[in-house]
Amino acid sequence: MVAYSVPTVKDVQVPETLLKKNKADAKAAEAAAAKKVELKKAQRANRREIFERARKYAKEYEATERKEIALRRQAKANGNYYVPAQPKLVFVVRIRGINNIPPKPRKVMQLFRLLQINNGVFIRLNKATSEMLQLIQPYVTYGYPNLKTIREVIYKRGYAKVNGQRIPIHDNAVIKAALGKYNIICVEDLIHEIATVGPHFKEANNFLWPFKLSNPNNMWHTRKFNHFIEGGDYGNREEHINKLVQAMN
Repeated sequence: MVAYSVPTVKDVQVPETLLKKNKADAKAAEAAAAKKVELKKAQRANRREIFERARKYAKEYEATERKEIALRRQAKANGNYYVPAQPKLVFVVRIRGINNIPPKPRKVMQLFRLLQINNGVFIRLNKATSEMLQLIQPYVTYGYPNLKTIREVIYKRGYAKVNGQRIPIHDNAVIKAALGKYNIICVEDLIHEIATVGPHFKEANNFLWPFKLSNPNNMWHTRKFNHFIEGGDYGNREEHINKLVQAMN
């Protein structure tokens, strides 16, 4: 009678394919761990750079504000008037629907991407855009946004246009992927480019989807389609646009 015994672990040979798989898995895990460490380092460096940029912009805004105040005080002390520089940026909000709009104003609003009521966009102010704004005055209201308004509307209502799609700006990576080649890598860069009407304003502004604003509570006048200076709402309202946009944001 032949005696049989259970083979030990040493007696069982591991298949070659399993050995190769274990070796490949270990190598892949090591590479993934190294990549994770490098990614953390890159993210840390990126956060540090974004923080430094935000601090630099804050100093720049403060210096500009102090300079304006100093110039006003100097003019007052000398018995003169201080005339600030012409504004370079306007925020335009569409306040009228699609009924009874002639072809030219309709085309201008298409060019400005004001396709729906309560849409808002930033526009660089120059001779051409000023003339276009005159054409569409009865259908829009606009004015000169301050830094607070620009920052709040981008943070709260800002969406990116990526491959023709409306994408929420949930991460700075979305901005960096689209505008990194223009040295715009975060929301603060985007706000700075819009607020200062920088060299890449066109690219930054086209990256932003037109803002979809809400109806303001008790802000429209009884005769909405009279000019703002006549007790209505359309046309240029200069600095008063900030109060309206903050109510619609």
